[in-house]
Amino acid sequence: MDKATRPGSVLIGHVIGSVIQSVASITLMGGVAVGMASPNADTATNNAMPLIVLPLISSAFVPIEAMPGWFQPIAQYQPFTPAIEPLPGLLLGSVIGHNGWLAIAWCLALTALGYLWSASTFNLDPK
Repeated sequence: MDKATRPGSVLIGHVIGSVIQSVASITLMGGVAVGMASPNADTATNNAMPLIVLPLISSAFVPIEAMPGWFQPIAQYQPFTPAIEPLPGLLLGSVIGHNGWLAIAWCLALTALGYLWSASTFNLDPK
């Protein structure tokens, strides 16, 4: 077995990729776009609070099946759950399903949305 097909190298690559994608999308959405749309620094930090809470309402701490029925769709269809779900599969060497692709799609969509929002806000800013 060569180094490229070892489960450990796949896990490390996935973790590094997820971290880079998450940092890029959260930075553009939470840091730049929300900050530029806010009138002052205090408002900017408060407006970014939902992005801080998102990992807490994902499957990071509690399995989705153990959550109340009304809360399961919220936890299942938010950006952090597809990024978290493949990690146990990669650690155990099992199938990760479509969650890896969903995580990439979420990160790319949030990055594009954050870029477009911050660029449009910057173009409206009088100098």
